[in-house]
Amino acid sequence: MARMVLKVIGGLLIAFGIIWTLQGLGVLRWPAESFMLARGEWAIYGGLTAVAGSMMVAFGFRLSRG
Repeated sequence: MARMVLKVIGGLLIAFGIIWTLQGLGVLRWPAESFMLARGEWAIYGGLTAVAGSMMVAFGFRLSRG
């Protein structure tokens, strides 16, 4: 059960991190009134969030083998 939770939450973190990164870089301009658009710090936050999600997913798969 914990493996599945890690994989799902990690996948969501990856998705949100990618969205935040694209918004911070000004590539994804949705929603139009978002405070994150073209703000460099949100590109950094998004990248870090995606990396954390990737680590959670990897740990979830590692638990599967153990």
